[in-house]
Amino acid sequence: MSLFGRLVVTTLPLVPKPIVGKVAARYVAGETVEAALEEVRKLNAQGAVATMDVLGEEVSERSKAEAAVEEYIHLFEAIESSGVDSNVSIKPTLLGLKIDDSFCRDNVERIASSALEIGNFVRIDMEDHTCTDATLRIYHDLQPKYGNLGVVFQSYMRRTLQDIENMPPTGGNVRLCKGIYIEPRKIAWKGFETVQHNFVAALEMMITRGIYAAIATHDEYLVCASVALLERYQVPRDRYEFQMLLGVDEQLRQILLDGGHRLRVYVPYGKDWYPYSTRRLRENPEMAIHVMRAMLGVRKE
Repeated sequence: MSLFGRLVVTTLPLVPKPIVGKVAARYVAGETVEAALEEVRKLNAQGAVATMDVLGEEVSERSKAEAAVEEYIHLFEAIESSGVDSNVSIKPTLLGLKIDDSFCRDNVERIASSALEIGNFVRIDMEDHTCTDATLRIYHDLQPKYGNLGVVFQSYMRRTLQDIENMPPTGGNVRLCKGIYIEPRKIAWKGFETVQHNFVAALEMMITRGIYAAIATHDEYLVCASVALLERYQVPRDRYEFQMLLGVDEQLRQILLDGGHRLRVYVPYGKDWYPYSTRRLRENPEMAIHVMRAMLGVRKE
């Protein structure tokens, strides 16, 4: 990270909320399910599908976790009635993982059951390394029962290839991404190219094991390498998809769609947009620099 990037990240708490909101509007659908559904309709019209996510994480009160479950149940009803093409993503710490593992498991089960009623799918997001073991236990416990759950592996984690090896022989569905949390070197690869190489190795292992591959990246090298692997192994179009974030590299999104690939866009919404946005800005200095330019009225040449 450049010196200027570090300066921008450290001064983010001083940035007025409206300025953060101005930039975040590109990456967050809004505060309401209605706003998120409208965004999904636009994506569907462009040929993309979506995964909707209620913003929030790291809750410490059971009532907030239970309210999040109800919001997801309402979301499934809205998806069904609106007819949009979208599944959902959930964060275990929003559902009480840091309160009690079994409490979180029960909440995930309620969401999985609600999704099953309308034939929908639930992606269990992966958070930092303190959550990995518990998240995988919940996934491996509930997936055989419901069959509509997927998980996430991060290619910067040293354990990822072994975690893929431990996936069930059938029915596995994995979103593969680089990873955004700041992790210690002991457990995470640090070199940029090393993480890329592990991503490609992980994807190849997923393909050869018959795991449905949700390839989540905006890295053009990884997109190129992924397409090459898909062609080498002649993976059917219904056995994989690419995934991208709302508002990020829309040109690459269209290139993939024009190439006939299934592409899913992550559509977050909710009242917790500000903490979500500031966390993402701290993790992405380039995006944070856009915020600072907006605050100072400086246009990028």
